[in-house]
Amino acid sequence: MLGLNKKDTSLMIVVIILTMFAPFILNPFPVDSAMAQFNAGYPDLMQRFVIFGIFAIGFNILFGLTGYLSFGHAAFLGIGSYSVVWMYKLLDYNVIYGLPLAVLTAGIFAVAIGYVSLRRSGIYFSILTLAFAQMSFNLAYSVLTPITNGETGLQVYNNDPQVLLGANEATSPHLFGIVMNNSFKLDVGAWQFTFNNGYYFCALVMLLVFYLSIRIFRSPFGLMLRAVKSNQNRLSYTGLNPRPYTLAAFVISGMYAGLAGGLMASMDPLAGAERMQWTASGEVVLMTILGGTGTLIGPVLGAGFIKYFENIFSKINDTILHQWFSFLPDGLEDAVVFIIHPFIGKGWHLTLGILFMLVVIFLPGGLVEGGQRIGKWIKSRGKSEDSDSGATTEPAE
Repeated sequence: MLGLNKKDTSLMIVVIILTMFAPFILNPFPVDSAMAQFNAGYPDLMQRFVIFGIFAIGFNILFGLTGYLSFGHAAFLGIGSYSVVWMYKLLDYNVIYGLPLAVLTAGIFAVAIGYVSLRRSGIYFSILTLAFAQMSFNLAYSVLTPITNGETGLQVYNNDPQVLLGANEATSPHLFGIVMNNSFKLDVGAWQFTFNNGYYFCALVMLLVFYLSIRIFRSPFGLMLRAVKSNQNRLSYTGLNPRPYTLAAFVISGMYAGLAGGLMASMDPLAGAERMQWTASGEVVLMTILGGTGTLIGPVLGAGFIKYFENIFSKINDTILHQWFSFLPDGLEDAVVFIIHPFIGKGWHLTLGILFMLVVIFLPGGLVEGGQRIGKWIKSRGKSEDSDSGATTEPAE
């Protein structure tokens, strides 16, 4: 299907099903139950899943295929956001104008940054990309304030030109009249499911770029990038210059990041310099490693894993814990809450850090390796059961 082999087609179908039915899958608990705290089927969080999934997919094309670790990809994320908001200010709120500009602008900056950074490899490349990202952050925060609006952030005001804005047009991001923040809620018994226009728009974009990443991974270009990662010196000895390939991978990866930044502005028409900070670059590195470096679906899983813990565990507070453990005696209840308190709320980073350590230690291949192990275990159990059922007993003498 669409130039994919059987295995990749199956993977694509699975991703499509999971993405389209996410409002159901991410809301397993009734609204009024104590476990509803762990539901993740609300629009803001689901949009973050797919947007940062796009960001991680693009980063994986660079890091997973070539082995070049960039600590500066947040710069392209911010550039994409600024581009889309400027289109809102100049034209109108239709996202169709801003997203192509976000991809193009991020690609241009990626060519310039990659051309310089890729003159070095290893840790020196990582430091160069980090330096460029921090330069971009400082330029956006305090130097180019007429363009970025500094620490306040770039947003749309009533006196902006918006030359294409019609009299009856929506005054928030939309796609030809389909307003991004509009939602439809479906009540099924004790469950409530939310279907959001913005989420499905971002999900369709993610499916498109995920398909594109599969084609890149399976292409001769992707094989060349794997050769760069395997042994760049040996590749050079064959007479091939690896730099054009690594630069192309860097630019493609930067364009993915620009698209993700543009989608962030499409959901919330605001762009700030904080999206360019080095912490955002470090976050996408964690997503890729946690999900599985060099795998197709790993970055998406890693992005969902981190964003889930960031949003769900940060909302849990002592009041919620007391409700959960109210069945315990008072002294024991307070002790349990005291022990769990450092791992929730503002301490969710501690929980995530521990989980990340466990994954790295026991699953070096990330969450994808964990899924593969479970699949092998299920198959081995199925084979053992078949062999047991097929065994014949000797007749008694």
